[in-house]
Amino acid sequence: MSTDLKLARLPERTPVKIIISVSPDLAAALGDYAVIYEKTYGHSEPVAELVPAMLATFLDGDRAFAKARKGLDPDKAG
Repeated sequence: MSTDLKLARLPERTPVKIIISVSPDLAAALGDYAVIYEKTYGHSEPVAELVPAMLATFLDGDRAFAKARKGLDPDKAG
């Protein structure tokens, strides 16, 4: 059945777990960021929840990355 719905098919949303190791200095900085986040917004979030948002913000703000990514697989270009 083919229907021209206004809403396109939703993208894959299953989380992908990635395990990384960071330096002690970076771990401390991320912990400090979580403390400052809580003071700023009045709500505590674990570092594990903040890091994906940080990475997404970083990638979304990197214009050179966005431009170069367009030359990759068209399905991955945003």
